[in-house]
Amino acid sequence: MHEEQERLAIEPANWFATTHWSVVTAAREANSPEAAAALARLCHDYWYPLYAYVRRRGHEPQDAQDLTQEFFARLLEKGFLKAVQQERGRFRWFLLSALKRFLINEWNREHTAKRRGHYTMISLDEKTAEGRYRLEIPDEATPEKLFDQSWAMTLLEQAEKQLGREYEASGRGQVFGQLRIFLSGDRAPLSHAEVGRLLGMSEGATKVAVHRLRQRYRDCLREQIAQTVSTAAEVDEEIRQLFAVFSS
Repeated sequence: MHEEQERLAIEPANWFATTHWSVVTAAREANSPEAAAALARLCHDYWYPLYAYVRRRGHEPQDAQDLTQEFFARLLEKGFLKAVQQERGRFRWFLLSALKRFLINEWNREHTAKRRGHYTMISLDEKTAEGRYRLEIPDEATPEKLFDQSWAMTLLEQAEKQLGREYEASGRGQVFGQLRIFLSGDRAPLSHAEVGRLLGMSEGATKVAVHRLRQRYRDCLREQIAQTVSTAAEVDEEIRQLFAVFSS
């Protein structure tokens, strides 16, 4: 784990020129279409941790879906950027803080239909959401801890999707499809030699390919995290915190 964190601590300096969250925070005092689009993209990618938080707070599935949708509708409305606090530089913190305020002060379930009807701001995969929630470890985790765990898992999923798109774009989609079993560690269902035979590669060449795959996967994870924080230093701290939620 320590080696993984050290590897992830190498930061390309130019990532922070045009990240989604930096666009949002830079434009918080104006009605910026670019900022609104950037926020919408972040919300689209990170809706599940919010759903998990709401469910862990005791809301039933349909109510949790309605609450999450209504929260995003409020968040994406014109003028919200003025409420963004620059000093709270991480999107994860901002989003959870905003959700807590929403649940305490702004929600009345009896008026869901009157407020929004069936209008959808963010496309939620409802079956996936509840199925995934039911697979969460029932360890009495607080809503906040479950939110952070879900956030970390979502980052890993986004990094893997990015990596898969890169392999597809380079004509190596089949290679990625076989090698992805090694992303989570060495306990893969097939050996390097077995996967190599499927791909027509030697065991040695397969090991090299897996090494490169993991290296790029770590880079993709850093790039995903970079989209949700404001500075390079925050990437390193975010990595430490998100790894810690699985060991605490």
